Amino acid sequence: MNPLQNSIIMKPQDIILQKPYLAWYVKDPKKLSDASVLEHVLNYGNWGDVKEFIQIKGIKETAQIFTQSIKRPRSNYSPEVEQYFRNYFERYVH
Repeated sequence: MNPLQNSIIMKPQDIILQKPYLAWYVKDPKKLSDASVLEHVLNYGNWGDVKEFIQIKGIKETAQIFTQSIKRPRSNYSPEVEQYFRNYFERYVH
């Protein structure tokens, strides 16, 4: 994250705006839901992207978004990503 971003209130969608390759097929990343941004970050981003999302939303809200998303009938998380972050949030969110 660059120093100027610290003084600006970031939104999860800003991650996609900074790294359009995470959702290359999306015409307007500003319209993505937080859940969709998280899905793209967890599936295609790196650890820095994950930390940035958590910094923006907080770990509890990030875990809540993730948990709600995987409870839906259709989830786009790869099985490995879903299992890893189930374990991660179970361990680090109290």
